[in-house]
Formats: sequence, C-alpha cells, structure tokens
Amino acid sequence: MLINEKDNVEVSLENGHKYAVCDIKKDEAVIKYGFPIGVATADIKKGEQVHTHNLKSALSAENKYVYEPQNIPEMSKKSGSFQGFLRKNGSVGIRNEIWIINTVGCVNKVSEKIAEKANLIYAGKTDGIFAVTHPYGCSQLGNDHESTQKILAGMVNQPNAAGVLVLGLGCENNLICEFKKLLGEYDEKRVKFLNAQDCADETETAIKLIGELVNEAQNDKRVPVGFDKLIIGLKCGGSDAFSGITANPLAGRISDRLCSYGGTAVLTETPEMFGAETILMNRAENLEVFNKTVSIVNHFKQYFTNHGQNVYENPSPGNKEGGITTLEEKSLGCVQKGGTGTVTDVLQYGERVKKTGVVLLNGPGNDIVSTTALTAAGCQLILFTTGRGTPLGAFAPTLKISTNSELAERKANWTDYNAGNLLNEKKSLSECEEELWDLIVNVIEGRIKTKSEINGYREFAIFKNGVTL
Repeated sequence: MLINEKDNVEVSLENGHKYAVCDIKKDEAVIKYGFPIGVATADIKKGEQVHTHNLKSALSAENKYVYEPQNIPEMSKKSGSFQGFLRKNGSVGIRNEIWIINTVGCVNKVSEKIAEKANLIYAGKTDGIFAVTHPYGCSQLGNDHESTQKILAGMVNQPNAAGVLVLGLGCENNLICEFKKLLGEYDEKRVKFLNAQDCADETETAIKLIGELVNEAQNDKRVPVGFDKLIIGLKCGGSDAFSGITANPLAGRISDRLCSYGGTAVLTETPEMFGAETILMNRAENLEVFNKTVSIVNHFKQYFTNHGQNVYENPSPGNKEGGITTLEEKSLGCVQKGGTGTVTDVLQYGERVKKTGVVLLNGPGNDIVSTTALTAAGCQLILFTTGRGTPLGAFAPTLKISTNSELAERKANWTDYNAGNLLNEKKSLSECEEELWDLIVNVIEGRIKTKSEINGYREFAIFKNGVTL
C-alpha cells in the first residue's frame, strides 16, 4: 500500500513493516509519506524488507533553517456550540471536578487520604475529587523549580477543575506564599489554600475547605458555549507503522475541523518533530512563530547532546517491533496529528494556551510528562493515538484512538475509537472523522466517559531538568 507516489517503500497491511517497491542503492534516501525517513545502509532489492538491518537515520545535531512559508488555503469558517461549564474567567470546563494540588511531594499521601475521604462524604455532588501528586516542589533550583511552579499553576487554573485545594506542607521551597506570585488572579471561592503544618488535623481542615468548594461547584450548570472555547491536546504513544496512515491523519482531520470552528489544537513532543520539523516551520503564521519553532527544536537537540545522547535515540523497542525504524519515520507520522492549518503560536514548557489555531507546546515525548504539560496548558481533552496500546490517562479526559483493529479488539478496555477501520477501506477517512467528532462531542458534554476515566487512570508527571539538593 503506497502512501505517496514518491515513496520507494510500501507498508504491509499484515505486519506494518516496510518493503521496497523498487531497488534502493546503499546511501540512497528511503522515502515514505513523500519524505526521506533515513538512508539505506546496504543495497536493497525490490520486495525486500526495509528496517533496522538496512536503514539508518540521517538526523544530525543543531540545524540552520530557512523560513519558506507554505501557501495554506484559508479554512472555511464554521459555527457551532457544545454544552460546557463556563468559568468566571471565560474559560470552559468539560468536567466539574475538585482537585487537591500539592505544592510539594511530602504531602502526597496526605492528599490521597483526603481525596478518598472527601469522595465518600461528597459523593455525587461533583464529577469527583482527585489528588494531584508529584515528587517535587522542594530541593529544586532556578528554572527547574520555576517549571514545577508553572505546571502546578496551570493545573490550578485548569477549567475542568471547578474548585482547587492547594495543599502545602509549610517549609518547602514552593511555599504557598511564593506559589501565589506565579498563580496570578484567582477566584477565592474556587481556590483554597492549606499548609498541613499549620493545623492540628490537616485532614479534618481540608475536608471542610473541600466542602466549601463542592458547594460552589454545585452551582455550575452546563450551558451552550462555542467550539472556539475548546482546546484539544494531541498525543501519540506506543506508535506503530499504521499510526501515520490511520490514527494520526484522522486526528489531523479533527484538528482542522476544530480550527475551522475557531478552536485550538495543541501539538507537543518536540523530539518527535525531529525530521519533520520543516513541515511545521513552513506552516508558521509569521517569522516570529517560525523562529520560536526553530528555537524549541534546536534547544531540545542541544538538551540531548548536553547529556551525551544522539538526537535520533528514538524510536522505542515497541515502535521498532511495530514497524517504525527511524525517528524521521516516527516524526513524519507524528506531526500529522496537527492537521494542515497555520501554526499560530509556540509555547515553552509550562506555558498556557494564549492563541487559537494550531499551537506547538515544547516538551518531551514521554507520555505522562507530555499529557501533563497539555493538561496544564489548558487542554480540556486529549486525543491519544496508539498502535501498541496503553492504559495511561491524564487529568484531562484522554481519548484513545487505536491505529489498527487487532489492538482495538484485544484491548477494548483501553480503546475509545478504532481508526483501524481505515485499513482495507472498511471506512473512509470522512466517515471516521464524523464518527470520532460525534464521540468527542459526547465526551466533552459528559454523556460518555473515556476508558481512562472509567478505569480511574489519572497520571501526572513534571519534567525534571536540574539539580536536586
């Protein structure tokens, strides 16, 4: 099955691996998706498998790039609305939850116990009470410590949280008084603070504060809001060779559709842009956005080299087993989730979405870290494509899209939508787009929970890049 008329390999529908459609000479580029995915390390005959034994990455360290803006056709504008929780600051939630957000890892178990008890006491009054735990907030310095604070501040301001209890210890670097400086304006009825060292019974005090938050949250009702208020995060994990053929292009169609409504699609995983970065750079709205894209790509490459690692130290063993050979191949499939629209902004790790359209968020490919960054950036929903399968869920509802039907059937308890129907032309891309969009609307309006929500899978992890005291 050829992906592009320029390709010199095709993908087997049986195992997802690549096979040459013509003779390929040693050192010649191997083409998939219409772009090079590496160079042949040996002569390859027509019909032979192309994989790690005869293909290598052509990636190098920091590159220089030239802005060659692509002429992107203007999208037809659409109007539409969904039922969401309109917050005081104008943001919109798709869930009405209470979160306990720790300033420091020392109170992790305390917050878990508080959440467990509060869910029993206030059962059915909100969409649930959840503890956001992590190991940081102390023994960090400089930018590393600030990154932790920014992620936590983003979580406090997340629109899916109707109320937040910020739980501190009282002696950490990230003291509540310091954390408030980064938090900005907040609704005192919706955000409460508690230092565990300051009271005789921190659980009893916390339960009372959560009761106040629950009372406020119960006043919230779903109202019609425009799709321009919807921010969807885009993520892939456990990719296989079908990711760039089925699930990722389908997610790209959803991105385009959302942007046509004036909404926002956020693409992250900077290392998984390597090899496909020029596609995004040339879709930049202007030179400023182009330069920001160049900066996050080259700085992340420098991050690799600073730690003595090659920039192409990817894909994972699971990716390779699924048929992906080089990082270029993985990246060219990965960026398809961003659709075809204009890239309007580039965010640093820990920053929140400020513009609509296609937005790039700097961050690693690690599933838990990147879904956390998307949630903290303000994404109410995450579309997560996977070819190998993963149970992982973020604090934002995480909708899993399988790349193949075998996975969807085998791991039905993890899978929300099967994009494998695109293989063998069981369904068209347009049909799948309509089905997935309908599912998304049902999820954001609360009629359907994602499998990760049903399973109770919520993960949170902060990117650590600094000294630990």
